[in-house]
Amino acid sequence: MAERSYTPVDVPDSVLNRFRKLPVATIWSHVVKDAGVELPFIEGLNLYTPGMPRLAARARTLRFLPPRPDLLSEVRDGENSPEYRAMARCGPGDVLVCDMMGNTLACVFGDVKALQLKMNNADGIVTDGGMRDLDVMDDENYNLLVYARGRTPYASGPWAEPVEENTQIQCGGVLVRPGDVLVGDGDGVVVVPSWFAEECVQVVEDHESVEAYVKMKIESDNVPPGRYYPPSPEMWEEWRQSLK
Repeated sequence: MAERSYTPVDVPDSVLNRFRKLPVATIWSHVVKDAGVELPFIEGLNLYTPGMPRLAARARTLRFLPPRPDLLSEVRDGENSPEYRAMARCGPGDVLVCDMMGNTLACVFGDVKALQLKMNNADGIVTDGGMRDLDVMDDENYNLLVYARGRTPYASGPWAEPVEENTQIQCGGVLVRPGDVLVGDGDGVVVVPSWFAEECVQVVEDHESVEAYVKMKIESDNVPPGRYYPPSPEMWEEWRQSLK
């Protein structure tokens, strides 16, 4: 077997579209088993925008840190501040991923700043912190998928300040690097390294296909699931033959 390359890649929209049809649970299992990533699932997130298409987008990252006067003097720069530079990188197929250090009191930002993501047609926001103004964003059709740990009326201060963008971060205990693929459904959000994304989507598609075949056999033969599940190597071969 050829040695795996860990070089980041630009994941195309065609791969993202395939991920949107696949469940997070199966993706998680293959990222752990096949890519060797022990912690790919962002714990504790809630989906606050149900009814929208599933999340499958490239990560654009923003890191928050506890504020201090010297830090604020370095990072606050109007429209050139880190949060605006991060949002400027987001377009269709991109999601802003924010490291809020797990603080659910602190909000990434509200509807006014998020207008930049709306104007750029970005896919959404994922954060291990809080979000506010979600009702406004819904009423005004921002069309942003939002996963967060909580809702809050507060701003980011006095707990956090956006300080770095386009850098590797943690979110909910998971490493997120720019360009990684975040896939989300009702179960939560899993992070797929960009170098594994194309391989992952094919493996998961096959996994879902063989499980659909197994379910059909269970029902047609009227047997307990344990007869055919989990699929044995022989069952995998039977499934492959059925495709021909």
